[in-house]
Amino acid sequence: MKVRATIACALASTTVLALGVAPAEASTPAGAPAGGVAGTIGFRQRLQPIDGLGFASPFQRSTLIRGDRGLSPESTRAILDLLFSRETGAGSSILRIGVGSSTDDVYDHMKTILPTDPGGPAGVPQYVWDGDDGAQVWLVKQAQAYGVRRFFADAWSAPGFMKTNGTDANGGELCGVPGTACASGDWRAAYADYLVRYLRFYRQEGIRITDIGFTNEPDWTASYASMRFTPEQAVDFIKVFGPTLRRSGLGTQLVCCDSFGWEHQAPYSAAIEADPAADRYVKTHTAHFYASRASGPLPTDARVWMSEWTPNGNVWNEAWDDGTPASGFSMAESIHEAFAVGRATGYVSWVGASLGATRAFIQIATAGDGYRVSKRLWAFAGYSRFVRPGAVRVPATVADPDVKLTAFRNADGSMVVELLNAGTATVNTTFTTDVGIHHATTYLTDETHSLERIGGSRVPGGHRVSAQLPARSLTTLVLR
Repeated sequence: MKVRATIACALASTTVLALGVAPAEASTPAGAPAGGVAGTIGFRQRLQPIDGLGFASPFQRSTLIRGDRGLSPESTRAILDLLFSRETGAGSSILRIGVGSSTDDVYDHMKTILPTDPGGPAGVPQYVWDGDDGAQVWLVKQAQAYGVRRFFADAWSAPGFMKTNGTDANGGELCGVPGTACASGDWRAAYADYLVRYLRFYRQEGIRITDIGFTNEPDWTASYASMRFTPEQAVDFIKVFGPTLRRSGLGTQLVCCDSFGWEHQAPYSAAIEADPAADRYVKTHTAHFYASRASGPLPTDARVWMSEWTPNGNVWNEAWDDGTPASGFSMAESIHEAFAVGRATGYVSWVGASLGATRAFIQIATAGDGYRVSKRLWAFAGYSRFVRPGAVRVPATVADPDVKLTAFRNADGSMVVELLNAGTATVNTTFTTDVGIHHATTYLTDETHSLERIGGSRVPGGHRVSAQLPARSLTTLVLR
């Protein structure tokens, strides 16, 4: 078939990526075109909506970015650009912060707004707000300046005096949920009020928190801030918190339950769906990718986020594809799996920046100025910069089993095709589309390219897209 326009850019002496778009009248019959693998993309159709992609920055991580340990203003700005800029960075569109429960704000703790027990659930709480919240207020305002509008506040635990174990760490349960018997009484309503007050403090700072969760990993006991809920207990508290949140008039949406595994979240989602009173209040179901990854969608018709994952390991890793879970390629696989297998509507990584042997996107110097960037950031950016809030995922197929394909249509009409070549050989592939393509831009991420634009041109309206995918690479096509 004659191709009317072709974009070809030499990437290295032996690596070339080309993208071609053919006119509609030259459509090909079914089957693989010569020299390529057949595929289809239905941009006029829709699968799940997309809320965005983002990262978390609780537990004093925001103070690191702000420069509280000596990072220069220039480095702070560079890191913010890497995380939020849609021109040079990841263009993150969701920021997850932490609702504090500790009585101090040392590193890895989050300070509570209610440090003193009011003497029982009916006591008058003496809230304390410092306007900073571990630099999270500052970071949210920075994100706002970049255009971010989705802010997810998540509580790892209630204050210790509201719990069965008397501390915000090491699990324990919220007093008052089924199966608990606390001498201090039933703290469910007080905890609901506590969370709403936290939202009001942010509103006082000019910030609207759009989403709030009352539990993180309710099925995992951690040595740090943590609190247990069974599915039954989560449903019970939702029916207390949901009405309180709605009466607040703040418009914040309720999120649940951030299980430590995707499949482990399923009983929580099923329990919520089975209870009409709880189901009406939960707008987004959230799950992590630690204990289990997605084998399919969660049992809910609500929005679903993969709300936390970072690779295991105890060393800082900047590699794109070294065969470890900490590589950039593994991050790209995780994002693909969340959208394509889990039918997620959002993806939130852990964390944006941190210290030492971190699996964050960015490693900040322990003291003084300096930072380093992992290829995980660029794997994430390959999706987050271009797949925007309000997009929809669309059906896309490809014959080659080594190519992991997702495609999206943004609200502004732009179309995004993500092609992750998991094989060890270059793949030439061609897709037919149900819309005409007039402009195409190609970006490459691999060991030597970090979301590098390698081609872009006006092309005549056509219904065929061809791409050459280097081995073990992520190719992002932006079409109009």
